[in-house]
Amino acid sequence: MKKSHIYIILVIGIAIAIIISTAGDASTYVNFGQAYQMAAAGNKKSIHVVGELKKDEHGQVTGLEETPDHVSCTFILVDDQQKEQKVFYNQPIPPDMTKSEKVVVIGKYQNDLFIADKILLKCPSKYQEQKLKASL
Repeated sequence: MKKSHIYIILVIGIAIAIIISTAGDASTYVNFGQAYQMAAAGNKKSIHVVGELKKDEHGQVTGLEETPDHVSCTFILVDDQQKEQKVFYNQPIPPDMTKSEKVVVIGKYQNDLFIADKILLKCPSKYQEQKLKASL
């Protein structure tokens, strides 16, 4: 067997090992109802839930509370099924969290409270089409 064949087989083997190892970490996006059912069934893996921060009729974020020492925060997230859930995050409030369109929380349920390990924010895009006013 040529050395080039051995290298190709090694590269293919390493690629397969990487794919298998990362497939175990992949998770899907679920709503809070599904996340709660998964936790009740004994699933201890982190779960991704996507939603929006709860807002009042004026569009202002409500339910966002920071601890006095600014070390952790809680907020209310509304998922795609319109279920509201209080979320605890053991980190300071991420910058521009109140400006984000969507929020993805990664974590798990503990005693009817969703504990977020990570937060991903989808901020408004500066590349979105904007209406231009014609000047006369």
